[in-house]
Amino acid sequence: MKYYIGIDLGGTNIKAGVVDESYNIIAKASVKTACPRPAKDICDDMAKVSEMAAKEAGISIDDIEWIGIGTPGIADNINGTIPYANNLGFRDVPVREYIQAYINKPVYVANDANAAAYGEFVAGSAKGAQNAVCITLGTGVGAGIIVDGKILTGSNFAGAELGHMVIGVDGPQCTCGRKGCFEVYSSATGLIRMTKEAAEADPASSLNRLYDENGGKFSARHAFIAMREGDASGKKVVDTYIKYLAAGIANTINIFQPDILCIGGGVCNEGDPLLVPLKELVKQEVYTKMLAKNTEIVIAQLGNDAGIIGAAFLGKSV
Repeated sequence: MKYYIGIDLGGTNIKAGVVDESYNIIAKASVKTACPRPAKDICDDMAKVSEMAAKEAGISIDDIEWIGIGTPGIADNINGTIPYANNLGFRDVPVREYIQAYINKPVYVANDANAAAYGEFVAGSAKGAQNAVCITLGTGVGAGIIVDGKILTGSNFAGAELGHMVIGVDGPQCTCGRKGCFEVYSSATGLIRMTKEAAEADPASSLNRLYDENGGKFSARHAFIAMREGDASGKKVVDTYIKYLAAGIANTINIFQPDILCIGGGVCNEGDPLLVPLKELVKQEVYTKMLAKNTEIVIAQLGNDAGIIGAAFLGKSV
């Protein structure tokens, strides 16, 4: 049996998992990222948490084939560096060099959204596809693109930023500096913003009751809950959200024509009330709607484990 280590480097936690050749996570370990602090200290902790995970799995670090790292920001796998990760304060960090000072194994690095997409590609809802796109609807809109089994990174290792494709010129301001980005409308953050606006515009809406019951804040679920209660404002928010999500997904399909497009994130827990109308809208809008075969839209399967599994198998993506 062969074993690999996948590291999910986040702004809050550094999580490592030992993954076997059948894509099973057999042990995990984690430590706090404790930002801000020197990049070398964080890399040292990635090496240490790898050793912790191996020990938890009952194997030696010598039994590991390689270490893969999914990181926020831009990841240069050719040179083994992280050129830029704003939320970690990283600039030109030689992550491979730092890790190999502790563990003499091959080290691979990818953007965290790309690593999660690769996890779904090798072991999740996109398994068996040749070309796939995975979109995560979280605080922002993250994405990973797999073409002919390889992660598409672009010439500067910053490809697949689908969240910053504009779908509404002069729309709401995005954190990237543009207006009307896919992320502004289709992230959980965007859904919460639209829910808040709808509640303020309709004091009689049950959205306001849900807001009070939730301690004075909205979640991405509240519009769907209100819709199921028969609330008109809640339904309008859901319909608007799905309309924008369908536009972004149709654009993505028109560009890449993947075999499978999977969507993940907490919003996807809504299931059919999200997926059924979404698929219908996309079916109407894609350029290839007249063809017998079109991209299959599915819900991601691996959840929070996608990043660890994808990172663990980065050695097969190069």
